[in-house]
Amino acid sequence: HARLMVHRLAVEMQTVMALRMLKLARGGAAATTEAQRMVAEMGAAFAEAATTLATGGSMNKVVRRVRSRVSQNKRRLSR
Repeated sequence: HARLMVHRLAVEMQTVMALRMLKLARGGAAATTEAQRMVAEMGAAFAEAATTLATGGSMNKVVRRVRSRVSQNKRRLSR
């Protein structure tokens, strides 16, 4: 089950990366906003994952939370 979750996460992350690259390639204000959002999200996700693990949370919990965020980004970028 954990391997499947990680595999799905990898596939979804690749999709989000591609969608983000397309948005960035178009340029303009939307690209600037997306770049800023991307950097902020990475920092927040790292901090949340580190806190979860440091307080005894599981890697599965971290993967579930990251998948949730990636899915939200995929929906947002696919519009």
